[in-house]
Amino acid sequence: MQTTRLTLICHARTVAQKLACFPTNEPVENSGLATGELAERFDAARRLICAPELRTQQTAACFGADVQVDDALRDCDWGRWHGMSIKDLQRSEDAALQAWLEDLHATPHGGESVAQLCERVAQWLTGLQATSGHVVAVTHPFVIRAALIHVMRGSAFHDIDVEPLSMLELRFTGRWRLCLKGAL
Repeated sequence: MQTTRLTLICHARTVAQKLACFPTNEPVENSGLATGELAERFDAARRLICAPELRTQQTAACFGADVQVDDALRDCDWGRWHGMSIKDLQRSEDAALQAWLEDLHATPHGGESVAQLCERVAQWLTGLQATSGHVVAVTHPFVIRAALIHVMRGSAFHDIDVEPLSMLELRFTGRWRLCLKGAL
């Protein structure tokens, strides 16, 4: 039986994360990491992919120059909440924010629901099952949450925190399994 190894890496910290804002296509904060600096962390035979946003491409560059962009790894579409802070939403749209936090199908922002994001990521994972070898994917906290929910078959989406530069490894050997690794 072939094995698929998937390492999910959350992009480096951005100002939006620091300020508890919904993201835009912002760059990462100065992490002090150089292009290719973390490439030795993974076997050269790995396939390196990332989401299309600037912050994921900048983070992926630290792991190698051979990165491919995969649109399925894009961040959730935050609709009109792009760039808005959680504090501002609590003041101006608290009921809408609470509805979004409690209902995975809610789209008060006019963008993508958490349920839609989870379905997109589940489809991507299903397609990845036929890929043997190691795939290293740099993406967003919500995409990593969605992957975890799919693998864990649960509904605790808002109970998972994904920190900047955190890593999650999944392995497929007939079924997806979670493998927690140490920090970078």
